[in-house]
Amino acid sequence: MHEQALIDTAKALVADGKGILAADESTGTIKKRLDGIGVESTEETRQAYRNLLFTTQGAEDYISGVILFEETLFQKADDGTPFSKLLADKGVIPGIKVDKGAKPLAGSPDEKITEGLDGLRDRLNEYREAGARFAKWRAVIDITDERPSDYCVHVNAGALARYAALCQEAGIVPIVEPEVLMDGANSIERCEAVTDRVLDAVFTELKRQNVLLEGMLLKPNMVIAGKSSPQQAGVDQVAEATIRCLKRRVPAAVPGIVFLSGGQSDELATAHLDAMNKRGPHPWALSFSYGRALQAPALAAWQGKPENVEAAQSAYFKRARNNGAAARGEYSSDMESAA
Repeated sequence: MHEQALIDTAKALVADGKGILAADESTGTIKKRLDGIGVESTEETRQAYRNLLFTTQGAEDYISGVILFEETLFQKADDGTPFSKLLADKGVIPGIKVDKGAKPLAGSPDEKITEGLDGLRDRLNEYREAGARFAKWRAVIDITDERPSDYCVHVNAGALARYAALCQEAGIVPIVEPEVLMDGANSIERCEAVTDRVLDAVFTELKRQNVLLEGMLLKPNMVIAGKSSPQQAGVDQVAEATIRCLKRRVPAAVPGIVFLSGGQSDELATAHLDAMNKRGPHPWALSFSYGRALQAPALAAWQGKPENVEAAQSAYFKRARNNGAAARGEYSSDMESAA
């Protein structure tokens, strides 16, 4: 165990006013994003898009780390510098997505289990050699009136803890991501009850498997009504429910909580984070680990055209800056219209 190094890295990832860019879309997911702007997904276009993000001047003032897909970890910037070194030279910590995706759960095929534990120990050593200092593993928990089953919750919690223990053995900080999905028609109350159950199971397993809480981060969903729910909760209600749930289940030893955006709009994800931080101080840092909510405006501006790179970088910088402000509880909607 490299305890102090793990603790230092975890703290650096949630440094004041900073958060994480999730640029770890799988090949299939990034294809959907590029299809949306009419750009063919090839290794070259994926490299060009990530290069655009990672070379944005000043983003390092608000971005502490970047989660990379395996392909991206081994790619290079336009000037030949490995992406991991390019980021590290800016003071941005390189990370890696290590799970192999969610598959149907045996015995409960309507639910999911995340795979990727086989061979993970060896892969983690390779990733560390390539510059990765933290990792991410996502478990997927669906909500209906009947789901999730206890079976689904507990097998995913066990896999998350096993992944976390292997990461720490390799000197890599684990980001533990139990995502309660926001896609259903459930109420915010139902989301809170399920999130409570999931976090309870996850921290029980983390303790059982001797994971160092000071050397990890939690990446949860916010407590929010499902997208199809006829009754959507306001920003204040989401903030209050999320904090209430986290205070019940997340030990103060965890240095930081970096939320996923879960398909929320860019501005709403920022407003929710800001509202939570305005209610601080909290036992842990509250920050962001956003993918689409940081990248969507940049993708729309880029359109795959070299002449649009500057505009795309400006759009990405603005979202990074605004979320950095939200991580301090200093965001205002007026910042959206500011240059």
